[in-house]
Amino acid sequence: MNKLIETFIELVKIPSPSLDEEKVADKIIEILNAENINAKKDSYGNVLAFIKPTDNKKHPLLLSAHMDVVGDCSPVNIVINGDIIETDKTRTLGADDKAGVAAAIRLASEINKNKDLKHGGLELVFTRDEEMGMSGIHNIDFSQLESEYILVLDSSELGKFEISGASYTKLDITVKTKTGGHSGLDIGKKDRINAAKVIADYVKIAPIGVINEDELGIVTSANLGCIVAGGIERTLKSAQKAKNPHEYISKNCTDNVINTTACAHYSIRSSNAWFEKELIDAYKNIAEEIKKKYGENIEITIETNEHLKAFEKSDDNTLVNIGREAAKKAGLRLDVSSFHAGAETHVYANEKNKHNKIFKPVLIGIANIENMHSPEEKIHINSYLEGYKFLKEFFMEFNA
Repeated sequence: MNKLIETFIELVKIPSPSLDEEKVADKIIEILNAENINAKKDSYGNVLAFIKPTDNKKHPLLLSAHMDVVGDCSPVNIVINGDIIETDKTRTLGADDKAGVAAAIRLASEINKNKDLKHGGLELVFTRDEEMGMSGIHNIDFSQLESEYILVLDSSELGKFEISGASYTKLDITVKTKTGGHSGLDIGKKDRINAAKVIADYVKIAPIGVINEDELGIVTSANLGCIVAGGIERTLKSAQKAKNPHEYISKNCTDNVINTTACAHYSIRSSNAWFEKELIDAYKNIAEEIKKKYGENIEITIETNEHLKAFEKSDDNTLVNIGREAAKKAGLRLDVSSFHAGAETHVYANEKNKHNKIFKPVLIGIANIENMHSPEEKIHINSYLEGYKFLKEFFMEFNA
């Protein structure tokens, strides 16, 4: 069996849910140490390794992947059907992201054995807890890393070469009115403004969906998560047992009260920090317009919480140019694009290495992985071998 596939299967057989990666981390260190590559855990349990350069005039390259998978500690029973590696459908496979981990290990082994190869060094970072909270990458001591250029091996489609990614910011709008009252006795009083009506007016004109896009894909978007308003307190507990909690709350809420509080929750994503600020400012401006409409009897507050900073496109095209050349040599179609979600690239792109240089990461796909995060997850072997060939060509071209 191909050495890459052997390593991949060896790793996926070890269950490693988020924050329970110790056994797979130990196996990774064992494999690398057996290949005469010094690997160790940092204080948080991430695994780090570095192959020293054979030519100090060249730059080091960092490969990054995460060790945790979506799933639990139940056995991983591998099934191979022709070109497909999957499980017996009782749990996830863990190709996300052990395909990246195994590929990085095998490349490091090949590089370390080739004493005639002139290169600037190869750095490996294998993180914990990417799937749940990204605590692993947030606990990396970036000041100890040599590399400026990073390949994050964590995309699910062969040939994906993603050079920017969207931020994730939560935005909460709260409406409060000064005076409520009885929906019958007080309904005609001009100072009794229903907060639910105010939030409805706001939501009606607030931006939602795709806000802007470019040749790489969607740049900025907004999504309405929920609207909460009215006398729902007495229905919340009993609604948990209802077949349709939303309808239950709506039909059983307190409807004889003029509401004084209403909220709306949005998520904002953007791969451009300026566009994100512009959108948040637009939400704030709408609040001011609504205040003018209703006057001093209402109060609107907007709170933003940055969950993940944007991975903005770098002006440095080094990795893109190398990627295109390596793809030609590997016979692979490279899809240079942006992705509208979060990954560890976002953290790297906003940090600096030991030489005080901002990291320049890209997110790449080295295999076709289907149905990630589910018991139907599978990886296509031939695509994985093609992706690994591309990874090798990339390293060679990077050090040409």
